[in-house]
Amino acid sequence: MSKDHMRLLLIEDEKKVADVVARGLRAERFAVDAAHDGTVGLEMASSVNYDLVILDLMLPGLNGTELLRRLRRQGSKAAVLVLTARDATSSKVENFEAGADDYLTKPFAFAELLVRVKALLRRPPTTNTHSLRVADLEIDRLTQQVRRAGKRIELTAKEYALLEYLASNPGRVYSRTMIIEHVWDESFEGLTNIVDVYVRHLRTKVDEGHEQKLIRTVRGAGYCLTDGTEP
Repeated sequence: MSKDHMRLLLIEDEKKVADVVARGLRAERFAVDAAHDGTVGLEMASSVNYDLVILDLMLPGLNGTELLRRLRRQGSKAAVLVLTARDATSSKVENFEAGADDYLTKPFAFAELLVRVKALLRRPPTTNTHSLRVADLEIDRLTQQVRRAGKRIELTAKEYALLEYLASNPGRVYSRTMIIEHVWDESFEGLTNIVDVYVRHLRTKVDEGHEQKLIRTVRGAGYCLTDGTEP
């Protein structure tokens, strides 16, 4: 898809910042809509199929983290780049848990924002029509639907990307660093605990309630997806 057809939503209450960012992105031939408070931003994000949402956290009406949670609960697969003045790891973890794909700490240079935006939009949707099967888990790589024992499992975009990566080579152990580089690109140095957070999410959704556990921790090495027959 060319940039001309990429639709971006910028949710930022500082109008000067929003104007500079929107103008810069439009100069790069992206279609950009803007909202200046969380309530309006959520309405827009819910009614239009955006490719990317640039989301400030400190918003009037509805804060960015809650907006993000609601968006993911609605099933939105849009990439979300969070803008935050908070540099604490706990805040980053909270927003990744809510469904963020990347973050940028304010103040930032527009050039850096553009690099992040392009990296998020470059991640291609998989066009492999073959299903991945591990035990009674089935992943349709075209529709990105996941089922276990025939029952549909609802995953966020990041949870799906992690599960598909593990399932692409069952039994292979993937280190946290490998997972970070594949699923989140390479801008998350020092945040490998994000992988643990997302593996916990997947275990709850994929393994809980099943006698056969598919997601396995290999102590000191990483994670793998198995058919559950290993001791």
